[in-house]
Amino acid sequence: MQAMISHDAMRQFQYNQDSLKDKIILVTGAGDGIGKVAALTYAKCGATVLLLGKTQSKLEAVYDEIEALGGVQPAILPMDLQTATFAQMQELAGLIEKEFGHLDGVLHNAALLGALTPLEMYDPITFEQVMRVNSTAVFMLTQSLIPLLRSATSGSIVFTSSSVGAKPRAFWGAYALSKQSLEGMTTIFTQETQNMTALRFNCINPGATRTNMRAHAFPGEDPYTLKTPEEIMSVYVYLMTDAASGVKGQVVDCQPK
Repeated sequence: MQAMISHDAMRQFQYNQDSLKDKIILVTGAGDGIGKVAALTYAKCGATVLLLGKTQSKLEAVYDEIEALGGVQPAILPMDLQTATFAQMQELAGLIEKEFGHLDGVLHNAALLGALTPLEMYDPITFEQVMRVNSTAVFMLTQSLIPLLRSATSGSIVFTSSSVGAKPRAFWGAYALSKQSLEGMTTIFTQETQNMTALRFNCINPGATRTNMRAHAFPGEDPYTLKTPEEIMSVYVYLMTDAASGVKGQVVDCQPK
């Protein structure tokens, strides 16, 4: 049995231009923030990156950056997770299978912050939107892509949680609940698949990171006191490598307290 690497070792993992060579990895929310940086980093490590997001212009900008750095030609997959149907996600899986044959990894990064307000005052429409993008769509897309991921040597599915996913806090409402659900999804998928397939499901908590979402949540915070997305990429890369084939059901904090 493969020895379990420590979370500290994952955070200190040194990646290079061949770390993800020949891998095909889909990144949701790839047009901005951590998703954009992850997509660029995966490309720098040799992967073919499938850029999924709702804003075509942002995806095109990331595509151009990957081309400029000499990465493998990426693909743009426009999709609004708030409105996309399960049938559309299955069609997307069919398209990926036709063009690439399989899929090595998925980083579920797209998310909505929603409102920071007491649950008793939380707008139900906003609640539904946040849960849809952050949880329901993640489940549906994962289910649609699992057959493709099974075709890989060691398919890696990575969910994105939050500090309020592990420890929900007042006023974080739907966002906290949606992130709790992803940690639960990691556990359930792992328990149901770990003895039958090479699939692996893990979850990353990026921690306080310099992104637009963080700025909206903490408008008075000095962003320059926070780590940049580039500074936390070791975990994101490691979990997509073959070296992590034995890592299953983990929630990895990029910035543990």
